Amino acid sequence: MQSIYWKKMNTFGDKWTFTSFGESHGAAIGGVLDGVPAGLSIDFAMIREELERRAGKGMVGASQRAQHEPDEVEWLSGVMDGVTLGTPIAFIIRNKDARPEDYEIFKHMYRVGHADRVYEQKYGIRDWRGGGRASARETAARVVAGCIAKQELAQKGIRIAATLVQVGAETDPAKFADTIAAYQKDGDSIGGIIECRIQGLKAGTGEPIFDKLQAHLAYAVMSINACKGFEYGTGFGGVTQPGSAINHISGGIAGGIADGSEIIFRCVFKPTPTTPKAGIKGRHDACVATRAVPVVEAMTALALVQVL
Repeated sequence: MQSIYWKKMNTFGDKWTFTSFGESHGAAIGGVLDGVPAGLSIDFAMIREELERRAGKGMVGASQRAQHEPDEVEWLSGVMDGVTLGTPIAFIIRNKDARPEDYEIFKHMYRVGHADRVYEQKYGIRDWRGGGRASARETAARVVAGCIAKQELAQKGIRIAATLVQVGAETDPAKFADTIAAYQKDGDSIGGIIECRIQGLKAGTGEPIFDKLQAHLAYAVMSINACKGFEYGTGFGGVTQPGSAINHISGGIAGGIADGSEIIFRCVFKPTPTTPKAGIKGRHDACVATRAVPVVEAMTALALVQVL
């Protein structure tokens, strides 16, 4: 029996619907964002900056491909003179540094830790060129859509800011670059934890029971490549503490509803499974979490515009 959710496998949201398309080493990636109100002035410079953050320009351990892709957004519809028309916003980002030939070895073998095998089991065919839709390349389109959502939220006084707070076992930001560099030098990779803070969300936002605010946030963030866990408030660490010591910690949400205070959540990203140490060559990140920060912000914004 086919899932009732099949139509949403490439689409996020109901109020603002975002559909992404494209493969990692195809002609382009892009998206269609519908539901954006007319009259919103788009800050294109901000979108450019967010895409550069995702690309990890100048970051230690960032993917060579990401740093070489220009990520130039071509706006196809929905925007005129920098202002939204209220119609669907369509855009593409052409893949100018794609090298599908680098992945020909994977035509007849599966990469450990990737979605290669399950995609073929599900569809009977797969895009072996860097994982196709399963590649983190797809997240560039999310950043564009999420940036528009962030601009709408900013008009309502809502701010979203994510930060890398842990790399491996290291929690000192001043040592993150050296930690990543050490793993990269060894031909390996390492994971990380991102913390996201939401300010300005009014008390009462969200619904109880099955439509909790934290459920929307978790659904959005857990859709990001390599994300393996989500926590808010006391989180997983709270299991070691007595209730009397942590009963005041809400994380900004109680009963699935925003309480008006700052919302804080964390998400964990696994190490890249494709590494030289594993015998697989490529242009991969030594720590995907470093470039996932703006993607977490983008997906958080796209989740919030659904519940306001």
